[in-house]
Amino acid sequence: MVELTNPLIQIKKGALDFCVLAIIARRETYGYEIVKFLGEQGLATSEGTIYPLLARLNKDGLVTAAWRQEDGGNPRKYYRVTAKGETALVMFKQSWLDFIEAVNCILEGGVAHGTRT
Repeated sequence: MVELTNPLIQIKKGALDFCVLAIIARRETYGYEIVKFLGEQGLATSEGTIYPLLARLNKDGLVTAAWRQEDGGNPRKYYRVTAKGETALVMFKQSWLDFIEAVNCILEGGVAHGTRT
């Protein structure tokens, strides 16, 4: 029997890496700022989730990280997307569009028209 839980939780787990990558691709940023932005967009996520995710993106070569101190504040680790990260993001966006089109067709009782070109 399928356990009924919030389906958004599973969808969020699958897409969160790429949401974070998209945020970093817009501009260099740091972990807390990412957590804050996700929350503002309705994707509340804890720092305990984001920092390991950022470490994984860095390890996979999708982002680079550098410590910086600005305006006399505490040092922060800033993340910047790499060329490999930009490529991964483009590929995800296309796959995501194909996926939501197929899911929408199924949910609405239609037939998917195949993948986008």
